[in-house]
Amino acid sequence: MPEPIEVTFLGTGSAVPTPKRHHPSILLRFGSENILFDCGEGTQTQLEKVKMSPMKITRIFITHWHADHFAGLLPLIETLHLSRRTIPLEIYGPDASRFVDALMELSYWGIGFKIIAKDCKAGQKIFENDMFEITTVKVNHSVPAVGYCFKEKDHWHINARKAEKLGLEGKELREIQEKGKLKGIKLKDIAKMTPGRKIVYSGDTTISKELFKVATNADLLIHDGTFIETEMSRSHSAAKMVAKLAKQHHVKKLILTHLSRRYITNDEILKIVKPIYKNTIVAHDLMKVKL
Repeated sequence: MPEPIEVTFLGTGSAVPTPKRHHPSILLRFGSENILFDCGEGTQTQLEKVKMSPMKITRIFITHWHADHFAGLLPLIETLHLSRRTIPLEIYGPDASRFVDALMELSYWGIGFKIIAKDCKAGQKIFENDMFEITTVKVNHSVPAVGYCFKEKDHWHINARKAEKLGLEGKELREIQEKGKLKGIKLKDIAKMTPGRKIVYSGDTTISKELFKVATNADLLIHDGTFIETEMSRSHSAAKMVAKLAKQHHVKKLILTHLSRRYITNDEILKIVKPIYKNTIVAHDLMKVKL
């Protein structure tokens, strides 16, 4: 069984928070990684509720620099400083260095750990390790913004009997996984590949063809669902259209978030979008999803 990926919705509201919906923030836990996508006001208290120490956050990805998506950074950084963090913290986003520098100038004495701002634009692979990679995706908003695609690496499961039969053992098994071929034997001849899981997060956006292209066959699409119907004067998506496109692009599970305060309950959104695409969920604060 693959290691679980756990996604927790710390905040699911939009520009104006409510007692039931905090500003946007999503925690993704996978192996030793605890990643924040956006860090709105109240993120720290939400982390406390799910028993996640801020000290364990490994890196942060900001979709854009509207206050509801980053206002939690300043108090979070201060908490890490007071807790004597020493491990560097990477913060990614369009114009990240500009905004991180501005936040740092608000401190009298600085902080006791290094913050590394990583500027990024759409269409870049911005992080990679042995387990997964993260790329940026083009979205359409009123300020520079990106979406993010988290893609687990494909798994190869070697059939030991087949490998032994073909004379491969020990270090050679690792070598054939790295090279894909060894001694005239292809990896696929002795192993089965399981595709890695894919999670796409839109941040704030109107409908983006590029984002849905990336989200095709995604295990999970987390998308701006601020309004049920299109609001022509707003740089946000209509939940009805998102559900339709998610179905067309074979998204396995759609979760709508960044919800307007005009909607008091999730049911009033669900009754509209569920008939369009049954694999749709409307997020609520502290909701957890495991893949």
